[in-house]
Amino acid sequence: MIEETLLEAEEKMEKAVLVAKEDFASIRTGRPGPATFNRIAAEYYGTMTPINQLASFQVPEPRMVVISPFDKGSVQAIEKAIRNSDLGVNPANDGNIIRVVFPDLSEERRKEYVKVVRTKAEDGKVSIRNVRRHAKDTFDKAVKAGEVGEDDGRRAQDELEELTQKYVASIDELLKHKEAELLEV
Repeated sequence: MIEETLLEAEEKMEKAVLVAKEDFASIRTGRPGPATFNRIAAEYYGTMTPINQLASFQVPEPRMVVISPFDKGSVQAIEKAIRNSDLGVNPANDGNIIRVVFPDLSEERRKEYVKVVRTKAEDGKVSIRNVRRHAKDTFDKAVKAGEVGEDDGRRAQDELEELTQKYVASIDELLKHKEAELLEV
């Protein structure tokens, strides 16, 4: 029972780190890429659909992304979704493709991105701590019910604490790298 709970907690903590990593990838640094558009969805036949499922992306220049929709009827919806997103860009559409030119990141914009990254990192840490709290409650209930001895419960909580520290440290490491990437000119 203890092992199952620890394994489940570890899986959930790994997922929290993966979500944080994906969130960090969607925040652009110097050169934009397809991952910049991962979180943007356009209305396509009445359904909100991620634009990376509606189009292909090319990066012909360091600050430009060319988006080629698979269905030419979705050009307007994709353009609108990009314009309304938090990217701060104005896409240009010629009826077949969409060109998105990204401005150079100003120092102010870089600092805003650092704040966003820190918020996302904190969200990841909070979800890891919630997993820890849930597993700890499970251990406490098992000890109270007499299913597990107090020593085993304490050992399990110590293992859980080590797991928590390990995954929080990995999010901190990801945060440190992303901040360095954002602040390098």
